Amino acid sequence: MSEGDARAYWVRAPGLGELRDVRLPPANPDEVLVRTLFSGISRGTEMLVFRGGVPADQHQAMRAPFQDGDFPGPVKYGYLNVGEVEEGPAHLVGRTVFCLYPHQTRYVVPADAVVVVPDDVPPARAALTGAVETAVNVLWDAPPLIGDRVTVVGAGMIGCCVARLLAKFPEVSVTLVDVDTSRAEVAAALGVEFAQAGDAPRDQDRVIHATATAEGLWLALQLLATEGEVIEVSWYGDTDVQVPLGGAFHSRRLAIRSSQVGLVAPVRRTSRTNTERRKLALELLRDPAFDALLSSRSPFDQLPETMAKLGSLPGLCHVITYEGSESSVQCDGA
Repeated sequence: MSEGDARAYWVRAPGLGELRDVRLPPANPDEVLVRTLFSGISRGTEMLVFRGGVPADQHQAMRAPFQDGDFPGPVKYGYLNVGEVEEGPAHLVGRTVFCLYPHQTRYVVPADAVVVVPDDVPPARAALTGAVETAVNVLWDAPPLIGDRVTVVGAGMIGCCVARLLAKFPEVSVTLVDVDTSRAEVAAALGVEFAQAGDAPRDQDRVIHATATAEGLWLALQLLATEGEVIEVSWYGDTDVQVPLGGAFHSRRLAIRSSQVGLVAPVRRTSRTNTERRKLALELLRDPAFDALLSSRSPFDQLPETMAKLGSLPGLCHVITYEGSESSVQCDGA
């Protein structure tokens, strides 16, 4: 492969994306050259980046591991990349790997920045690694007890991943809540109950909130039992949110606690690394139920147009396909 034989997606300015040619350096002995097969779009964080919604005081904290440029733009941003190693250490050449890399056709990174995808995990499904890793961290932050009643408010990519992992806990009742009734089919595929806001069960021991809306957070608090807890996994960017702390919030001793994937949850921080947590996420992706989240796909060459309209399109994980990629997972058209 010659130098410069790569293209990358950049947010040139808020609301405007473009593809750029990239000059790649030759891979050193401790590096790998990866040809991208699939990348996934995080509808939450990436759409905030696309519209320029990263607050100035969070520009450094929200940098992706292999980000180029700065917020609000031009910036090359993304972190759900699945590819095949073309050059590098012998044990990695030819292997399918996941990397926290933006949308780019080929790239060079340190060998320890990639994690091998298990042979029985389809490459397209591996694009969910970041979402499942986030869900793992949520449940390390707030593990359910046997017999708990748990509701997940927000059936987006993160909420659905949390719900699927919760469904594996013994005797834990799990309900997925969303305004979109089409998510009932997804909930069934994930093995959990579905409800709209008006029918959501009350007296929940814990509620995971993942809508990034004030209305969703207000509902989450309403659903709690006395001394229950909301785990907030949404990131609101530069949006101000009013939290209803009046009424029965104090008398019922309710709690709100955040969970964020940037750091390993405190209960496992001394015994697990970020890489080990990522490997666990890939092991969990052996579960074919996660295929229900792969709702749409489109080619890399159309990514600027796709990103511009994605906020108005329904769906969960939108997968970007690259030349020569083949998927054993069937996705509907975008």
